Amino acid sequence: MLLGSSKELCVSNDTNASVVDGTGFVSLRGLTKSFGNIDAVSNLDLDVASGEFFSMLGPSGSGKTTVLRLIAGFETATTGTITIDDEDVTNFAPFDRTVNTVFQDYALFPHMSIQENVEYGLKAKKVAKDERTRLATEAIDSVKLGHLADRRPHQLSGGQRQRIALARALVMRPKVLLLDEPLGALDKQLREEMQSELKRIQRESGITFIFVTHDQDEAMRMSDRIAVFNAGKIEQLGSPVLVYERPETAFVAGFLGASNLIHGEEAQALFGSTHLVNLRPERVTLRGSGAKASSGESSVDAVLTDIAYTGPNTVYLAKTAGGSVLSSTRLNQELPADFREFVPGDKVVAVWQNSHVSTIPQDKRLTPERSVQ
Repeated sequence: MLLGSSKELCVSNDTNASVVDGTGFVSLRGLTKSFGNIDAVSNLDLDVASGEFFSMLGPSGSGKTTVLRLIAGFETATTGTITIDDEDVTNFAPFDRTVNTVFQDYALFPHMSIQENVEYGLKAKKVAKDERTRLATEAIDSVKLGHLADRRPHQLSGGQRQRIALARALVMRPKVLLLDEPLGALDKQLREEMQSELKRIQRESGITFIFVTHDQDEAMRMSDRIAVFNAGKIEQLGSPVLVYERPETAFVAGFLGASNLIHGEEAQALFGSTHLVNLRPERVTLRGSGAKASSGESSVDAVLTDIAYTGPNTVYLAKTAGGSVLSSTRLNQELPADFREFVPGDKVVAVWQNSHVSTIPQDKRLTPERSVQ
């Protein structure tokens, strides 16, 4: 059994491969959103646990943002129900739901100080001045920007503005915080710093986070569980380890990281099965011609066709006699100083552990009784 989150639930008899066991803090049942003849979300069932960092991952148009907007109340469900903490909020207006949303564009008021921005929601709810000042100060301190409370948004960096947007959402004490690709406008280094900050804030606050992203690394780094969306449905749901190491569909294998996907006669020759097989490039080791596989390993002779240096890794492409092209990734710290372990045209032996081979089911969907844990 593959290691995963202790919060993982059992899969229902549903073609969406969604998680439904009735224990969700946020529960979606039969949720459909149609725009004309197009179903942006189709008959979705899903439970998100209390205090969970839950990510919805998928390409543009896959339905993940529509689901977030349905939970927030910015879109009205065509059919189905939305429950938060055992309260049916399907027909509630956005301001009547115990959620708050953080957007990519921050939406801070430029004419207000940071303190005033964070206090604004509390002021609208007529919280007494002393109390809202105290709560806003605590929220700003929680994102480590108390020393900038008197500044205005244009005087802050992008990462600092994103933290203030978080503080403004958190100060309202929402039961659920919805995050719509909030880090998309940041550069790579700042984005990675904010990923760590987001996870820290979520753990310290204990609030349920539902996070939308198209960035697989971002989802893997922060999430307790990930739902991989495609065409308005969930292709697979589980811990980062589960969805990466044991993809249930070819789409998940291809979208979540690089993959060697092999089927038919070549899969039969290499893996003993004609089913679609997934083998991650980092699991494939290249050895010199004539090398032998050890116990628990398999191998195939191949010829190197391409080598690409990518910074931390080097990526090799090797063609087998059967015509398959295997990708192999090697950490550069393991290579010689000149990074020239092999050159294109070299004969090599591609080796992998049998336990690292993942067969994608013919059905491409989870069975009713199967547990994702």
